[in-house]
Amino acid sequence: MSDFTLSPAFGDTSIALASLGLCDARLQADARWPWIVLIPRVAGAREIDDLMAEDRGRLMEEIIAAGEAVRAMGEALGRPVEKLNVGLLGNITPQLHGHVVGRRADDAAWPGPVWGVGEAVAYEADALERALKAAGKAFS
Repeated sequence: MSDFTLSPAFGDTSIALASLGLCDARLQADARWPWIVLIPRVAGAREIDDLMAEDRGRLMEEIIAAGEAVRAMGEALGRPVEKLNVGLLGNITPQLHGHVVGRRADDAAWPGPVWGVGEAVAYEADALERALKAAGKAFS
């Protein structure tokens, strides 16, 4: 993990939340959805099979923890999560990463995927503070 470098794309679109056992957890900077991106700190990893078996298991546990944090964010923002979506895509940013997105039947993309739907909406300062606090508490 010593040669790991975070892709600049994540710095442009997300905010650091927590350093977990395997992954950096980041809040996706789009207020339309409570959304956490997990980036395994493994140099050169592009696909899930680039991880050792133990790390694949750890990634799953961290996805579950991120789901709890996403649900906490939804509650804190007054928009409880009805469904969690989890995806490992990497078509735009090839560095291995996972998305954990809180969905609701009344969200901007329901029932389709969130990727490529409209333009990201910046968090208002108070909402961002509530989201970060809720996620941080869930991860601790």
